[in-house]
Amino acid sequence: MDKFPLLWDGRSVGELTTEREALYTWFEARCRLPEKGLWCAWAVGDRGELRLGVLEPCGDRAAIRRRFSAQLTGPVGRLQWGELRPAHPAEPGEWLPAERAGELFRSPWFREQLQNAAGVLTRRTEGRRYVALPYDPMRPFPLPALFCLARICRIGGRDYVVYAFDKGERPVL
Repeated sequence: MDKFPLLWDGRSVGELTTEREALYTWFEARCRLPEKGLWCAWAVGDRGELRLGVLEPCGDRAAIRRRFSAQLTGPVGRLQWGELRPAHPAEPGEWLPAERAGELFRSPWFREQLQNAAGVLTRRTEGRRYVALPYDPMRPFPLPALFCLARICRIGGRDYVVYAFDKGERPVL
């Protein structure tokens, strides 16, 4: 059995334990909830993440116990820690395919970087443009110059690197 901290906002709020059983791994997360609401536990590894599911609340504490196959846990890599994240509903705004992603921007640099990008999605909400580029940990990171401003998320069951831009096409967090 291995134990890892379960983090929220950079601090430990509980514990994530794992236990191998043949071709499967059991994950158990126990924590105190930082706020009211529904929360998801995540396993974070050196190559990816795995959503463990929504924790079952009991007072100010919560827990989940799930079993995953090696096929699902393998892409995570070596487990480093667990994370507690809000189980938000889907973000507002509809993701749309960007057939010619380079044309989303006026900036020559962005136009050049995105001119041959495939599988790009975009949306606008609250004065921001979001651009989602397909993410594969085995391939070069999309737009590496903006790495620090990237966020990796799942859209339609696929991993994407998402960047946000203000009305002036400046990247924002």
